[in-house]
Amino acid sequence: MICEDITDFAASLPFGRALAGLDLGTATIGVAVSDGLLSIATPLETIRRKKFGLDAAKLLKIIDDRNIAGIVLGLPLNMDGSEGPRCQATRAFARNLGALTDIPITYWDERLSTVAAERALLEADTTRKRRSEVIDHVAAGYILQGALDRLRNIRGSGL
Repeated sequence: MICEDITDFAASLPFGRALAGLDLGTATIGVAVSDGLLSIATPLETIRRKKFGLDAAKLLKIIDDRNIAGIVLGLPLNMDGSEGPRCQATRAFARNLGALTDIPITYWDERLSTVAAERALLEADTTRKRRSEVIDHVAAGYILQGALDRLRNIRGSGL
């Protein structure tokens, strides 16, 4: 089930289960997971993309192994807020993944998440080689953390 609005996504989540955040790229998928209280996102791994079936199998294994309740998929909006070809590809990926699982999927604006991840890794004095290995799942962590912060506000306001 795809929830275009994060409020609908929040309403569909069971209590005490984690979420997964995805940073979908053309060559990789960055994966991050939350804790069960939905308070903190932790970068997990980067999946090298091959075919959709293989990529989906890896994601579904993570979802199953970690008892994930929902997926937050980074939506690569243009800087002016419009949607381009990358957004269309992301939405197609969500539809295809949604056909394989019944957990809810929502989108989160991922503009500048990679920039923020790069900045954090530079501040941590990470080598260039290591940055290239972890940038995608660190960016997924930023995407997921943004959604977790919004979910906390939604739940705190009683919606």
